[in-house]
Amino acid sequence: MRVTVLGAGAVGGWLAAGLARGGLRPAILARGASLAALRAHGLRFREGEREEVFPVEASEEPEALAGADILLLGLKSHDLPAALPLVQRLMGPDTLVATAQNGLPWWFLQGFGGPAEGLTLNAVDPGGALARAIPVGRVLGGVAHVGAMVEAPGSIRLMKQDRMIFGDPSGRNPAALAALVAALRAGGIPAEASADLRREIWLKLWGNSNMNPLSALCRADMQAMLQDDGVRGLVEAMMVEMAAIGDRIGLPTGQTVEERMVVTRRLGPFRTSMLQDLEAGRRLELGPVLGGLVELAAHLGLPAPSLAGVHGLTRLLAQRLGLD
Repeated sequence: MRVTVLGAGAVGGWLAAGLARGGLRPAILARGASLAALRAHGLRFREGEREEVFPVEASEEPEALAGADILLLGLKSHDLPAALPLVQRLMGPDTLVATAQNGLPWWFLQGFGGPAEGLTLNAVDPGGALARAIPVGRVLGGVAHVGAMVEAPGSIRLMKQDRMIFGDPSGRNPAALAALVAALRAGGIPAEASADLRREIWLKLWGNSNMNPLSALCRADMQAMLQDDGVRGLVEAMMVEMAAIGDRIGLPTGQTVEERMVVTRRLGPFRTSMLQDLEAGRRLELGPVLGGLVELAAHLGLPAPSLAGVHGLTRLLAQRLGLD
């Protein structure tokens, strides 16, 4: 199985290292300092005091890496629309696209049925370009539960890995799904296949859609936010509104808000990815994490004042800081 990685950052680099450890030689599209580092010493992977170095094929030319069996997208969701021409240059006629982004993916409502079937969310996929170029039948969707970071170009540090969930949302590619999960597990990645991937994505977003933007607004970790009665009340209100959206489209959470909050509290003083992006001066992943939910609620005619209000505040913050 040939795998090309576009976006070998924290999550993409973690998965690439796992594939390499399992015996594959993933190809990575890279430029600048990252390309130089990968060519000079390979992909460095650190966990605690342990360091591993994996040889990879690295190139800045998409055509040199095109046509893999699987194109693994490690880019953040809000960067995908602009990267679509590059993605298309990397794809061959039979290439499947594996995703590992936060938020609602572009394919989420394709073939889903119900009152939002086929809806294009402009906050996720402006004009539907991604959906047209990469239909759900060519997707292996993923949900990453991991804490990792880029320490330096070509160097990934793992803090904690829980699960990497992949699924076949169209049901057309079971063999490829099994092969990808097996390759990752062979390399020490706790990968698993899910028969209900959309639910896994929805449940992760049930926490991310409130904690991420609120952490950017508060400049605070999750523990600090949940210890404040006012912030915790806003978190709960946002979760209730999102649960109502899920009930309408056929994705009930199966949990109470308080049951989910117990899980969140176990993470302690965790700093969300959106807070880290804000502090580093990077664009915020706001559209796929929250903007899409606001659009979806409006389409369904459901009130979502808390979701819309926090989205508006965070959008203005990003605009004022030049991070939109």
